[in-house]
Amino acid sequence: MKKAIKFATFSLALICCCVLASVITTNLVNKKNSQIIYVPSDNAPYTTLSQAALTSKAQPVDLTDAAEKTVHGVVHIKSTVKSRTQTYQEMPDIFEYMFGARPRQRQYRTEPQVGYGSGVILTKDGYIVTNNHVIEKADEIQVTLNDNRVFTATLVGADANTDLALIKIDGDDFPTVPMGNSDDLRLGEWVLAVGNPFNLTSSVTAGVVSAKSRKIGIYEGGESIEAFIQTDAAINMGNSGGALVNVRGELVGINAALESPTGTYAGYGFAIPTTIVKKVVADLREYGSVQRAILGIIGGDVSSMLQLDENKGKDFGTVDGVFISDLTESGGAVAAGIEKGDVIIAINGKKVRTMTELQETIVQYRPGDKVTVTLLRNKKEKKFEVELKNTKGNTEIMKEADLDLLGATFQEVPEQTRRDLNIAYGVQVGSIKNGLLKDQGVQRGYIILRINNQQIRSVDDIERLYKEAAASPNQELFISGVYPSGRRAIYGINLSED
Repeated sequence: MKKAIKFATFSLALICCCVLASVITTNLVNKKNSQIIYVPSDNAPYTTLSQAALTSKAQPVDLTDAAEKTVHGVVHIKSTVKSRTQTYQEMPDIFEYMFGARPRQRQYRTEPQVGYGSGVILTKDGYIVTNNHVIEKADEIQVTLNDNRVFTATLVGADANTDLALIKIDGDDFPTVPMGNSDDLRLGEWVLAVGNPFNLTSSVTAGVVSAKSRKIGIYEGGESIEAFIQTDAAINMGNSGGALVNVRGELVGINAALESPTGTYAGYGFAIPTTIVKKVVADLREYGSVQRAILGIIGGDVSSMLQLDENKGKDFGTVDGVFISDLTESGGAVAAGIEKGDVIIAINGKKVRTMTELQETIVQYRPGDKVTVTLLRNKKEKKFEVELKNTKGNTEIMKEADLDLLGATFQEVPEQTRRDLNIAYGVQVGSIKNGLLKDQGVQRGYIILRINNQQIRSVDDIERLYKEAAASPNQELFISGVYPSGRRAIYGINLSED
């Protein structure tokens, strides 16, 4: 009997020890976040895997094929701004109204500047997309392929509002990166960033899609479009203009920016989605400028509007969408019957939750295109067909004029810029090439207000006054104007030295 009691006591103690050991083991594993050291076969290095990863049916993502396909279609770009002597003079406003004013000019010599970035070959005949800020103001653009071939590129067109540019190299059968659809990206999906960070060519980093349609406020101007793909794939200086690709090696974005307190990668990288890239590239190639479609509304996110005191307690019928606070008189929205207070929730059936998503969607269309706008009015859903307009309130194709001798293209001044500067006329320099304007230091974005004291309201005015000056005894052009920053400047050109 005593032996039986001793055996039972021993068994109970043994069971308690086992339970205690199990509890201690469980606690230790939990304290280590369920990490297990997994030793794969073939003498591979030790790898730390979570319990979830071990029990998941998903297989590891292989990015080697995507990297191999993409790296040959991503190029290194060197942009050079040459040293030159510039004639430049800050002008008081009074000179705007003084006939024949001839202020003293001064000259100074600028130092040459060299910048580096990346680009993506889109076509076998050498069309390359990059960021506008990579090639902005460049006199020479040099492209180096992954096989070390070097080419001189020409600028086809650029768009500061989306920070995209299209350049061209001569040749055929270049390796390309196929265009994908950024709309198909999902949060958490693996992507690769391919480019030339810190001037290190053909670099590849991997990460996931952290967010979509992200606005970070880095571009100036009321017409700028920001709808970035956010990724934790490392993007650094020099990656600008490079490719963001999915696991199939398809282009889903053009790397454009990073957000960091130090100026180097700190976990946040941003790329322009291909939904925007495709439209801008097509316009630059066909027209030389982007055909900007305008819906004709002013408003903001419903979620933001609900935070305003005047809207406290209101029920818009949704917490997502774009609340319309006003409409432009010449826009397509007012013509279609859309009203103040309406809430846009979809464009052509695609949900719209924020103003950023609305801009990203509309930028894919051209003036004259028609879209179906789904909205809530008094919490009831309605649909309207809207014909999109351009900034002039019509549907005409807007091409940039090109005056070869002056070496620049000219375009209308954006409406927002006119309001910011409080100007009623003027023509803006769209792009600068080798020519008389560049020689005098005129930069892209400069708004010409007067030539030889006559108002400039159209490109025809520039051409007319240029011809008049060339036929006159003095053969001089005095150009006064203003930059979008508000800085006024005047430039003098002696045509007899051409």
